[in-house]
Amino acid sequence: MSYYRKKFNLNVIQHRSRLRRFLTKLEQHPPKTLDLIAEVVDKEVWAETNCLACSNCCRNMTPTFNFQDLKRISAHFGMTISAFKAQWLYKNRRGEWMNVNQPCQFLDRKTNMCTIYAIRPKDCADFPHLTKKKMVDYIHVHKQNVQYCPATFKMVEKLIERVGKL
Repeated sequence: MSYYRKKFNLNVIQHRSRLRRFLTKLEQHPPKTLDLIAEVVDKEVWAETNCLACSNCCRNMTPTFNFQDLKRISAHFGMTISAFKAQWLYKNRRGEWMNVNQPCQFLDRKTNMCTIYAIRPKDCADFPHLTKKKMVDYIHVHKQNVQYCPATFKMVEKLIERVGKL
């Protein structure tokens, strides 16, 4: 495990409950300017974050594959959608198609790069969903992602600083 991921995992162990408690309070009592604050914080977070130093999302989570993803990625491999699903995916209880393997079969573990980056699933392209929708509508996702994603972790820390001053 890389030094960066070890350090992040130690931070998660130490601070996860505090960050999740903050998100719960934020969800229950969001300030009116939350989305504006989130936009500013988002820019700061991405100026400080290097996903290739981490790849925790690919190592510990799985995207859901929608029909367009299945069509695009299976065509890339010259496979039928059925063959692609049979080789790499399973259907969860909610009927979503997800990776059988963790880490993701498309992660190059030496470089932390996605081998299908240009055609990756939409879920991967949108991750970690920092400003995907109105902040309050996605706090439940951030509560989960804070333990896997340094960008989400930094975002919540910065929100604590900003919202705490209000």
